[in-house]
Amino acid sequence: MRRFAPVLTVLVLIAAPHLRAQSTVTLAPQQCVWHAGDYPAWASPGIDESGWQPYTQWTLSADQPYYWVRCHANLAVLRSLGHPALQVHLLAASQVYVNGALAGSSGDFANAQFSMGDFYTVPLAPASLTPAATLALRIAYRDPQVQTTPAEILLGDLTALDDHRDAAVLSGALGYLPIGLCFSLIGVVGFMLLGLYVSDRSRLELLLLACVCWCLCLLRLSEFCLYALVPMPSALYYVVYGSAQTLEIFWVWFIFRIAGRRIPWLYRVAIALSTILFTLDLLASAFLSPLLSLRQNALYLHYAWLIFVAGLICATAPFAAFWPWNRIARGLRAIAFFCIAWGCAEFLWFLNWEAWGLGLESDAGNLVLQKYLLILRASTTVCSVLALLAILFRNQRRIAAERSLLAGEMEAAAEIQRYLIPETLPPTPGLAIRSVYRPSREVGGDFFQVLPDPRDGGTLIVVGDVAGKGLKAGMLAALIVGAIRTAFQFTSDPGRILALLNERLQGRGLVTCLAMRIDRNGSVELANAGHLPPYINGRELALDGALPLGALPNTAFPKKMLQLGEREPMVLVSDGVIEARSASGELFGFDRTAAISTESAENIARAAQHFGQEDDITVLTLQLAAAEVAHA
Repeated sequence: MRRFAPVLTVLVLIAAPHLRAQSTVTLAPQQCVWHAGDYPAWASPGIDESGWQPYTQWTLSADQPYYWVRCHANLAVLRSLGHPALQVHLLAASQVYVNGALAGSSGDFANAQFSMGDFYTVPLAPASLTPAATLALRIAYRDPQVQTTPAEILLGDLTALDDHRDAAVLSGALGYLPIGLCFSLIGVVGFMLLGLYVSDRSRLELLLLACVCWCLCLLRLSEFCLYALVPMPSALYYVVYGSAQTLEIFWVWFIFRIAGRRIPWLYRVAIALSTILFTLDLLASAFLSPLLSLRQNALYLHYAWLIFVAGLICATAPFAAFWPWNRIARGLRAIAFFCIAWGCAEFLWFLNWEAWGLGLESDAGNLVLQKYLLILRASTTVCSVLALLAILFRNQRRIAAERSLLAGEMEAAAEIQRYLIPETLPPTPGLAIRSVYRPSREVGGDFFQVLPDPRDGGTLIVVGDVAGKGLKAGMLAALIVGAIRTAFQFTSDPGRILALLNERLQGRGLVTCLAMRIDRNGSVELANAGHLPPYINGRELALDGALPLGALPNTAFPKKMLQLGEREPMVLVSDGVIEARSASGELFGFDRTAAISTESAENIARAAQHFGQEDDITVLTLQLAAAEVAHA
């Protein structure tokens, strides 16, 4: 017998609340009458009840939030109990009177806010235990969706009533616990997705799915609090539940984002309809006056079928996003499968609600089917979210590896570019040249060359900008630098060099370029192919327009001759200086560039960069010098 003692003990502990609950008595609705309105005198025992209606026929009106319920009972039978009490089960603010005296209350009667833990127990004074006692319940309603049945009033010992409430809490919590645990897990998955997004901000779908997980978790945990009778203020419940209705926004956005498609207008309308109406209804339940809240809820129930139709449309998002299914990319097939499975569960859920909203299904049938559909929805959602997490995590690792490889290639390309465009310039006889080169990315599309000519003592300077950015532009710039050095072995004529470069660039892209040959005495010969003219003494040099390199074959580039004075500084810049843009969208522009063109190359580049660099910045300043200058 001893071996069964632990089992018997557990059974006794489980059964004890139910055994004690047998000592409670439920006050039948047949013993009660009700009347709409709110008059404190209705608490008195001896009023005329001839105009009152049987409580069995009670209905909640959208135009009346206040009601009184009067019951007659023999409370003398409770005198033998150690702690006689009564218990009220009601999702509304209420006050209970015994023989005209206020015995207890729940919620805020002024604005009809109530507690979602809808049981409250009131001890009874010995003087109130009379054979013909009158119990009066003053009630303020604000939400017909949570209270559609008459109030339940129980009489009995205080301990037994508390046990009755505990049993109801335990039953509700255990009944909803599997679903609550499933969606709690989904909430944790949301934080894992957030971590993946933080490591890669370009993958917005990770953040969207995290928001979906958090909304689902908030929805189901708030429902768990409702079923488990957690004493949560009704306003807080509605705010949390209403905030979570943004779920449809994030879910549909995630589906089309992961499929690489824009959200069609039909889904945008459905999202706006369901989210706005549902959220407004819940927020109205939280903050409007009791009368306005009831009317808003009645209006919502009248048009609820529209919200369910919108939910059905949103549930089809995976089918539309991945259509045609036979053309789904290999890397998206697993994601598409779980998204479609998730969409099927959502579709069945809203289809059941739509049938109920149109009156095709009874309230009892809806509740039974809803229970099984909620389990199906929870299990499908958990499996889909976990599977999507695994797939997205795998993709994240693959993308991280590819980006790491690309970063190495970009670093190698940047190293090559630094070799081709060195920071230290060669000695230039009779010229003082300073240069600054600041690419907007690891590899830039700007290029320049300063090549002293040992044949006659002159210096060839070439400045250019490849159309585009990034690695492709950088590689083309490296090709051009190599072509310039090759051409320089045969000629230092600026027009001839641009013509040779133009032929090499046919079909490879467009490049603006300025080539200039300057002698020791300041004689300058230059040719331009669509590049920005140089500035001399703070003024822009007037040049004829010309097409960029690579635009048309057999193009001649006109040359211009000029004489540079001894104290006349010349500045050559790329369009990264002119097109620097501030946070407000304002361009650095030609006027600012001209105003600072007499300053050093470092100051000009710094000013453009601080203004708001968006493209590669190249600045060269040159001036005649009395002797040969070695550039640091």
